[in-house]
Amino acid sequence: MKTPLFALAGLLATGAPPTGANVVQRMHDRYASTWYRTLTFVQHNTAYLPNDSVERSTWFERASIPGTLRIDFREGPGFPPGGGLLFARDSQFVMQGDTVTQAMAFVHPLMVLGFDVYAQPVDRTLEQLRQLGFDLSMVHDDTWQGRPAWVVGAKADDLHTRQFWIDRERLVFVRMLEPGRRDTTATVETRFNDYRPAGGGWVSAQVLLLASGQRRWMEEYADIRTDVAIAADVFDARRWKDTKQ
Repeated sequence: MKTPLFALAGLLATGAPPTGANVVQRMHDRYASTWYRTLTFVQHNTAYLPNDSVERSTWFERASIPGTLRIDFREGPGFPPGGGLLFARDSQFVMQGDTVTQAMAFVHPLMVLGFDVYAQPVDRTLEQLRQLGFDLSMVHDDTWQGRPAWVVGAKADDLHTRQFWIDRERLVFVRMLEPGRRDTTATVETRFNDYRPAGGGWVSAQVLLLASGQRRWMEEYADIRTDVAIAADVFDARRWKDTKQ
């Protein structure tokens, strides 16, 4: 059930944090009529290796918002040209040519929080976030990179429990923390940095992944385009080779 507008206004006036559902509702309502529905960009990756060396790779990405993302590998060790990833229907598909080499159920939290929240019904987003394990009943105020933020999913001073951070002014996703999958004592952190206005919304032009405070992976986006025409075949695994760019 949505919080009445007058009650939500009172929460904001006093500085008290709303519920997680309120935060998602506000994100959606701010940009639902203006956020771009397609996005393309070239992604330059840097992998930080344990021996202090780095590996670089390049991908090309196309998204139809909400819910669909295609990644084409262009060059780089471990990412053979012609291969890629397809995220659709709450699933992840690993592609090589027109062949699906692996498929698994997967709700992509960065797609949900960074993009889909603005273009799909609020109830759908809340369902996905609960499925991902976020406790939407816990919200507190904090500051991130000098800007006020809401933190959903954890208590103050808890930087390990699964949680996401939202810039209070812009109402965009800026940070996620969660226990590591293999080593649950480690904390994995994702940061959406370098936000730029784009197509009636925003794009984070740098994404940084850290494990226990150490950089592991960085994505930098170039040639960012929004609301470009993308044929439906682009997201059809059977047409992967024919629609490669």
